[in-house]
This record gives sequence, structure tokens and C-alpha cells, in this order.
Amino acid sequence: MGDLLRVKVNKLSSTKTQLPYSYYSLPYCHPGHIVDSAENLGEVLRGDRIENSPYVFKMREPQMCNVVCRLTLNAKTAKEFKEKIDDEYRVNMILDNLPLVVPLRRPDRESSLVYLHGFLVGLKGQYAGNKDEKHFVHNHLTFIVKYHRDPVTEMSRIVGFEVKPFSVKHEYDGGWDNTTRLTTCDPHAKKLVSGSEPPQEVEDKKEIIFTYDVEFQESNVKWASRWDSYLLMADDQIHWFSIINSLLIVLFLSGMVAMIMLRTLYRDISKYNQLETQEEAQEESGWKLVHGDVFRPPSNSDLLCVYVGTGVQFFGMILVTMIFAALGFLSPSNRGGLMTAMLLLWVLMGLYGGYSSARLYKMLKGTEWKRIALKTAFMFPATAFAIFFVLNALIWGQRSSGAVPFGTMFALVFLWFCISVPLVFLGGHFGYKKPVTEDPVKTNKIARQIPEQPWYMNSLFSILIGGILPFGAVFIELFFILTSIWLHQFYYIFGFLFIVFLILIVTCAEITIVLCYFQLCSEDYRWWWRSYLTSGSSALYLFLYAAFYFFTKLEITKPVSGVLYFGYMLLLSYGFFVVTGTIGFYSCFWFIKLIYASVKID
Repeated sequence: MGDLLRVKVNKLSSTKTQLPYSYYSLPYCHPGHIVDSAENLGEVLRGDRIENSPYVFKMREPQMCNVVCRLTLNAKTAKEFKEKIDDEYRVNMILDNLPLVVPLRRPDRESSLVYLHGFLVGLKGQYAGNKDEKHFVHNHLTFIVKYHRDPVTEMSRIVGFEVKPFSVKHEYDGGWDNTTRLTTCDPHAKKLVSGSEPPQEVEDKKEIIFTYDVEFQESNVKWASRWDSYLLMADDQIHWFSIINSLLIVLFLSGMVAMIMLRTLYRDISKYNQLETQEEAQEESGWKLVHGDVFRPPSNSDLLCVYVGTGVQFFGMILVTMIFAALGFLSPSNRGGLMTAMLLLWVLMGLYGGYSSARLYKMLKGTEWKRIALKTAFMFPATAFAIFFVLNALIWGQRSSGAVPFGTMFALVFLWFCISVPLVFLGGHFGYKKPVTEDPVKTNKIARQIPEQPWYMNSLFSILIGGILPFGAVFIELFFILTSIWLHQFYYIFGFLFIVFLILIVTCAEITIVLCYFQLCSEDYRWWWRSYLTSGSSALYLFLYAAFYFFTKLEITKPVSGVLYFGYMLLLSYGFFVVTGTIGFYSCFWFIKLIYASVKID
């Protein structure tokens, strides 16, 4: 009781522009000295800028009508406020690591509350009988601090931080000094702000007085479960629907794979193994015919090795992140934790990336493993860094706090060059040293001619068809992920996400095996790149869905914000491409080794 509670302010955020700004970029009341809170890498990359504020409470001591400061607008500050109100910016604050929320009742369900992050800077409206639209600023805040009291020690813990914002044109008698009492809001006369007062307009030369109340409410919510109300998902039925939808796709594909494996392969293999005479052997058709070419190294084999290595690095990062998140280590209360964890894991997984690319390279009879390791260490990160750098320059041009400072940029380059690159080389060294497994069949000296293929076996057609099912398995979950990124909501159903990720792996593997089998049956042995691109093409559908989401769900109007959205979604799709492509490639590789190992070849 009576302990000081210091409210911190975070960025101003808007779903219309996607450009965060620091709280003090608007002429809000300053404390005597502004202090930045230490931020982790993930917070800086998200654009969080956490600073101290003039709002200081005392635990369980309600306050009424505290005046923070008085401000007279000029043309410049009035314009800044109006711009932020037009773009629907929200003010974010933090108390005891809990974000400030505005509770709203859902119109369809009276009992359930929805929490909106932060309160709006202001509103637009008209006076009765007047057509002109005016801007009004929220200058009075009624904070509600919920606490849970320990009955034994009488100590309290904060379990909720809510606000009701009001726009009030404060009145007072006489001149203004430190002792002036407001007539619109007076603790002595027990006069509270109710929302029926005339609102505070934003115009040049207008005076704004910022005030606040604090209420304390005892709550039954324990400190350990204080985040539950923030993370309550009202749509868990949709997630179950999504998983059932994905499982049906998997069952359908598993049935096809099982049919191919059992019926066709066992029949084929037993038939091939019983071939006696030379005449019968010459009449054979299907996948057995291409046994002398199926392990022939593909064109651009170096690039394939690099892409496979990058995919393994990505896959490792996603898998470990999801396991940690599903176990609850990366909860939203640890702001920026998810982003930091993913970056560090990406860097550490370079070891596996280098190992996989060098091992495949050796199998394809390559000799210069260092060149492949160098390409693996630089190709994806350099592309990602170039896109990120251009987008960051755009954000910086808008003077947004989302621009990554030079120091953080240096930290990212350090992680890449001093940790990731050496690890890729180390992995490459071990991968190349390890002896490769022998191919189950010998490769002929002269390449076999490929017969003309029917239209439905055309490589472009089968690659585009192959991407539809993996995308179909994840697209409902994708909607929630995009909503959490671009509409600033919490995403905390990593258990669901992990199940969906496992379904994605199975779907990618099975669709690639099915299409690869059909391809080999029509005597086309160029499966290396095709297997990678078949499941990887789901990234194209992901990007198209992101474009559809942009035009149907988001209200972004600024060109810079649109470029940001598509730039980041392009990066996400590129990452999705290397992961799904690598899953498809390895499953197809395993399948081909399996079927050719079980055939007797004279």
C-alpha cells in the first residue's frame, strides 16, 4: 500500500499506416527527464520505444482529477495531432509489464469482453447542426488498476491495467497557476469526468489541459494467470475446424501414397524381379527404365545444394522455436522474445545448413565444398538483408520509431558474419568429410532420351498443382498469423500452430512423392529440381493470399505502408519456399532411394 507505481509509455501504433512513432513525437506532457528503458533485439526490431512518463500512482490510493500539464497548441503541434487522429494512432502504455487495454463489450455476446491495445489519440466528429468535421483529443484518462491481494501478507500484485479515455474541454476560473482548481473536474466537490462535457478540440492557439483519475479494483485473478484475459481466443472453434480441414487433406494424400506404395510398387517390384528373358526385359516400361539416369546430377546442382542447406537451416529454426513456444517459454509478456529467439536460432542453425549443403554436394560429385558453404552462408541472408535495408530506409524517411537504429543494424551484421558464417563453414567441413552413402543403382555414361510428355505431366503444370495442397493445409492458420502481425493482436496458440506445422510437413512430403512417382512412370528422370519446386510452389499461393488479405482486411492507404507490407510478405514467402521445398526434396530423395534399392538390376 502506498508503493509508487510508474507507468511507462511505449510507441504510438496504427494499423492504417503500420509505422510506429515514439510517444514523445507528439507534444504530450513530459516528465522532468526522459529515460529510455533497455530493450532487447526483438523489441527494437518491432519498433518498441519504452520511456518513462509523468503518470505515477500510489498503490491502492485512488486519485481524482490529477492535472499532468497544460499545453497551448501552435499550428505545427495542432497539425501533428490531427495527422495522428486521422491515421487512427493508438497510445500504448505499460504498468508492471502489462500493456494498457481498453475493454469493449462484444455486440454479439454481452458477457464477453474484447481488449483493444492502447487508446486512440483522439476522434473525429461534428457538432450538432454543423457539417464541418472537427478533431478532438483524448486528454482525460481514467485508469483502472486491478490488483490481487494476498490475504496473509496484505501485499498486492497488479493483475490488470485498463483505461477509459475522454475528451474534455477543461474550464477554470481566473488565471492559471499551480493551485488552480478546475471547474469541469474537481476532487473536492466530488465532480468526476463523465463524458457528457464538451470535448477538447484540436486547433491552433487552443489550450489543452491533460488530466487523469486512478481507480483500484480488487480482482480474483491470480498474478500467474493475469495474461489469460489478454490471450483469450474467442475463435478456438475456427482453429479446430482448420486442423480438421488439414487432416482431411493429409488423409486423402496418405491414402494415395499408401496405394502407390502397396499396390503399384509391390506389384511392379515383384514383376521386375521375376523378369527372366531378355525379350521381356526390353518390353519393360515405367520407372524401372530410368534406373540408369535417376541419380544423374541435375543442372545447376550447386544452387540446389545451397537451397537445400538454407531450407534445413530454416526448418531447424522453426522447429525449435515452435517447441519452445508451445512449452510456454516465449509468452507475450516477454516482449520481443519470439523475434530474438528466432534470430539467434537462425544463426546457430547455420551449422546444420552448411552440413546438409556440403553433404549433398559431395553426393553430386562436387569437389569445391568451400564455395558451396560460402554461397549457403550468404545467399538467403544477403537477399533478406537487402530487402530489409531498403524497407528500413523507407521507414527512416518517415521518421518512424520502427526504423532500426545503426547500432542494431551493426549487431545483426555481427551475428551474421561473426557467428552464422563460421558455423556454416564448420558444418560444411563435417558434411564434406563424412563418407556418402552409395547410390542403389549405377548411373549410365550416356543420358537416356526422355519421351514426349503428356500435357498434364508438363513441369510447370505439375509444380503449380503441387503447391495447392500444402497451402490449403495451412491457410486458415495463416489468417490468424497475419492478423496478429498486421492488426497488432497477440498470437499465442502455438500448440495449434505446431500441429498445423506437422501437418504441413506430411502434406509437402506426400504430394511430392505422389507427383514424383507419376513423373518417373512417364520415364522423366529429372526429379531433383522438380521435387524442390513442387512443394515450394505453395509459397506463391501464400504471397497471393497475402495480397488478397491486404485488399480485403487492411485499411492501409499510404504507399510507404503498402511497400512495407509487400516487402515483408515477400520475405516471409521466400522463407516458406525454402522450407517447403527442402521438405519435398528430402522426402522424394528418400522415396527414390527406397524404390530403386528394392529392385534387382542385372
